[in-house]
Amino acid sequence: MTSADLPGDKPFVLLATRAQDVPADEEYALFLRFTGLPPERLRRVRLEREPLPEFDLDDVAGILVGGSPFNASDPWDEKSAVQRRVEAEMAALVDEVVARDAPFLGACYGVGTLGTHLGAPIDGVHSEPISVVDVSLTEAGRTDPLLAGLPPTFPAFVGHKEAISALPATATLLASSPTCPVQMFRVGENVYATQFHPELDLDGIVTRIHAYASYGYFAADELDLTLAAVRRSPVTATGRILRTFVERYAR
Repeated sequence: MTSADLPGDKPFVLLATRAQDVPADEEYALFLRFTGLPPERLRRVRLEREPLPEFDLDDVAGILVGGSPFNASDPWDEKSAVQRRVEAEMAALVDEVVARDAPFLGACYGVGTLGTHLGAPIDGVHSEPISVVDVSLTEAGRTDPLLAGLPPTFPAFVGHKEAISALPATATLLASSPTCPVQMFRVGENVYATQFHPELDLDGIVTRIHAYASYGYFAADELDLTLAAVRRSPVTATGRILRTFVERYAR
């Protein structure tokens, strides 16, 4: 199915929080590529630059959330004014999204935002260095429509300082990995979050490795090791999740 074949005309919204233009623009380009959406149907809002605009969930086909340098578990007094604003705006939006079971897919930062809404413990116990890990679908994941066509275990890009250490019973676990038990989950029927990055390809994660080299994801002398880690195994299946999300909710 091409972008011209997608049903409906409602736009999707991408909520982004990356301050650096190069990784931010590449993130948007990757979401366009993997979703198959034309730019006019994927409206990007850079929350680190502007407040979340008011919009009616009935007027959009679905909401996508990209990754973020923000960590939900950081102490409140260490968060910038921008992060505090973004978290407040995202909290209000996610409250409405969950209440209405509106289409939502948060990549990495979605775990922090949706996990906070659930009251899930979010901490550094299951953090993962920037790398490729093998993610396995749970029994629920193998039958979830958003994951149709994915193999039972697949390589995925990860890199996060925090994760959900215990998923509440109000959510459904869809995927896990040996180093991070909550790699993907669903709330209701239409609200999803992944800890891994379905929007990334190898070039995209290499860009982020260089852009965030001083953000504490790896030591100063580990750049080459980190670049080697993301080349450990080809990542080819995860982008399908974004395309399936769009095909499921475009109408």
